[in-house]
Amino acid sequence: MASSLCGERGAQLTQLRRRILELLWAHDRPAGAYELIEALRKADSRPIGPPTVYRALEFLIDQGLVSKIESRNAYIPCAHPERRHDCLFVICTECGSTVELEDPRVERLLAENATQLGFQVERRVVEVEGKCADCVEAAKPAQAPEAHG
Repeated sequence: MASSLCGERGAQLTQLRRRILELLWAHDRPAGAYELIEALRKADSRPIGPPTVYRALEFLIDQGLVSKIESRNAYIPCAHPERRHDCLFVICTECGSTVELEDPRVERLLAENATQLGFQVERRVVEVEGKCADCVEAAKPAQAPEAHG
């Protein structure tokens, strides 16, 4: 799908860009540029410099295929690259799991508030930090067995 989206937009998804996107999809959480560089080095046995990876990531962001998690300086593939939308993320501070949300109501509210302030929005990224359901559950104290007396 990424190749066809880039083709429709007149952009070229090179082998390196595709490989970085695949690595991001394979991660279970957002990945930093240096994690990607290390994964590429292990997989391809050849060094790739940070500027090359950052340029590829910038391309993937411009094409709507990847989003940057600003608070983590990490990257995650977009859940719906076929349509442009604001980046709304829920990030677990315990395990690092990140979920992209699409909520037109939030997008509309942000746009309305910005307009009321006379603010010209260039990009919107909303990050909500907390604990995911798994981490909340794991943090619950184990229930003691009932005493029978």
